[in-house]
Amino acid sequence: MPDQPSHKPPGPAAGEAPAELRADARRNRERVLDAAREVFAAHGVDAPISAVARRAGVGVATLYRRFPTRSALVTAAFEDQLAVCATAFEEAMADPNPGHGLYTLLEKVCTTLVTDRGFETVFMAGFPEALDYDRERACAEERLAHLVQRARDAGQLREDFAPADIPLLLLAVSGLAAQPPETAVLAARRLLTYLFQSFQSHPPSRPAPLPPAPPLDLSGLHRPLPTRTAAVRP
Repeated sequence: MPDQPSHKPPGPAAGEAPAELRADARRNRERVLDAAREVFAAHGVDAPISAVARRAGVGVATLYRRFPTRSALVTAAFEDQLAVCATAFEEAMADPNPGHGLYTLLEKVCTTLVTDRGFETVFMAGFPEALDYDRERACAEERLAHLVQRARDAGQLREDFAPADIPLLLLAVSGLAAQPPETAVLAARRLLTYLFQSFQSHPPSRPAPLPPAPPLDLSGLHRPLPTRTAAVRP
């Protein structure tokens, strides 16, 4: 969905950094960002801007004075998650042990996916066109492919392992987000360890112990996703 500019030109405060805002304006800004994270994580980044304003308890005009476009709001709302993504990739690329770097990246991504719905939105969902999500996704896929190739060249991954196996893993892990966080993290780490052992070219005959088993049973298959917001109205 294209950016939705305000019908009124933004006021002079639109370009101010958070530190330059008055205390009440800073509080309004944080309420808007908190509401945006909740609405976008629950309903996608194409959710109506008016729903964000209602949840924040501000007028739409006030929201647009701070964030004149949808892209500006999404970027500000998920700034921390975007930084986590960038840092995780940088650390993995810098690790002298390619297999360890790839595993550490996947562990960080998997555990964050099941505890932070905003991170899931950033890492696995689509952003508005103005954010050039296709370019960002292509860049992430290129870095993942490079990490996989490094580990394969080092003899740490089986020859038939493909970069497409990583989205398959992440899709499986993301389904754990419906569980309580403490259960979801245990389950994500255990599942990742199971699968990563099968990815290796020469799995150890006596692998290290798995992370603790999560307290799950068949009833967990029917747990509904948590309701993060009321129904969104246009």
